[in-house]
Amino acid sequence: MKRVLLGISVLLLALSGCSYDSFLSQKIQMPEEKPNDFNFFVSYGYGDLNKNEINTYENSVTKDLIMHGKATAELSFSPDEMQKIYDKMKEINMMQIDEIKQQRGCSKVPSTTDSWKITINGETKTLSWTDEDCKVNSVEQQLLDLRTYIQQIVSTKDTYKALPEAVGGYD
Repeated sequence: MKRVLLGISVLLLALSGCSYDSFLSQKIQMPEEKPNDFNFFVSYGYGDLNKNEINTYENSVTKDLIMHGKATAELSFSPDEMQKIYDKMKEINMMQIDEIKQQRGCSKVPSTTDSWKITINGETKTLSWTDEDCKVNSVEQQLLDLRTYIQQIVSTKDTYKALPEAVGGYD
């Protein structure tokens, strides 16, 4: 019975002009339209500190004040901003990015670490990467560009501008 069903499935794919590979790639692509449950969280900063956060699950932003801890404010994106962020994530097919393998060779101190959590259509994806190994590969660069794009939007928000300035620095 299983063989008959498998045979029928293969036959239907062949008749529809779809290959198995294209069927799979369509399944794992991000939806064309931004789903209603689309949310993301990104934390970033030096080493394990990751005190900077942008969180659409809780509509908040957290700023690393370095020597003075951190400050959190309420922040939300407009529907248009969320659509643009979603479109950028879709461009890099963020939900398809697998675990990022770190290259070994040198060690950069201080190094930065980015951690992401994204929810789309009930599926949640988490991933992180660091520039500790000196080189940034193409996937990491896309994630860095995405985070920078989101940071630029955040930096224009009055609630973010009202947060205190950071004092000090990281060595």
